[in-house]
Amino acid sequence: MDFAVADLSDAHPDCPILAPGLQDFGGSRRFAGPIRTLKVFEDNALVRAALETPGNGAVLVVDGGGSLRCALVGGMLGELAVKNGWAGIVVNGCVRDHVELREQAVGVRALATHPRKSAKGAHGGAADGAVEFLGVRMTSGDWLYADEDGILVSPRALL
Repeated sequence: MDFAVADLSDAHPDCPILAPGLQDFGGSRRFAGPIRTLKVFEDNALVRAALETPGNGAVLVVDGGGSLRCALVGGMLGELAVKNGWAGIVVNGCVRDHVELREQAVGVRALATHPRKSAKGAHGGAADGAVEFLGVRMTSGDWLYADEDGILVSPRALL
């Protein structure tokens, strides 16, 4: 998929753009697809469960509450994302295994890195509900477009 978020923004000025704050950690700089959402807090059990399912080119948007105390995605989950056909992962929280993620053919954006692993099944979470961070509300089924300039969200496919 060849696109530029700046061009999409010009053509669709009504589509929201996430505020700056996410860093690029994945091997794919540009990625796009329909969104599937998760809301979790310092617990990546649902993240793993989602990435174990066929992604079919979707983008997993994980609202981790902006926690900077542990990672929600690491190298093993990046491998799962590639194996199961996910286009990308966007995390309102941290990742780890940055070097491994950089070598994997999946887009990964997050607030920062943190070496500590998350809890497993301690806090639960919710799938496919609305999440909101960096000024944009996202729901499963919306479309996300990410490149080196930023991330745009649309209620429908633009390309």
